[in-house]
Amino acid sequence: MSAVRISRGASTALAAGVILSGVIALTAASCSAVGSPSAGAAEDTASLRKAVVQLEADARALARADGCSAANQCRTAPVGNRPCGGPRTYLAYCAATTDSVALFRKLDALKAAETKFNQASNMAGTCEFRMPPAVGLDGGSCKSQATGASP
Repeated sequence: MSAVRISRGASTALAAGVILSGVIALTAASCSAVGSPSAGAAEDTASLRKAVVQLEADARALARADGCSAANQCRTAPVGNRPCGGPRTYLAYCAATTDSVALFRKLDALKAAETKFNQASNMAGTCEFRMPPAVGLDGGSCKSQATGASP
């Protein structure tokens, strides 16, 4: 049996090369996993987005801005969920003519669906807190005072 003698410097260089190769392989594997989602993941994200859009449309259909006789009957409701948390926007509605229980059930479902979508698609966003706008009555219709119209 013949022994192969490796100098201390060569041994250290060899070990460093093996470690570096391992790090490169792991980095490449993790980058390709993040950078190229499977077709199934893309379909899931698309179906989640479709659910968010449908739930928001349903919620907006439940919210009636018209029919109030006084500004104190106007309310706002939080819509959606931003990646950092908190509503994406607010919806002005008339409490006298809107089924508030049904509206908030739909908005809760929307918030849950959008949270799931944001997580699945690795959404990022700004993290400022959005306050509800003041609402007022304009011609019997509740409107956001910030924009002059219900979002």
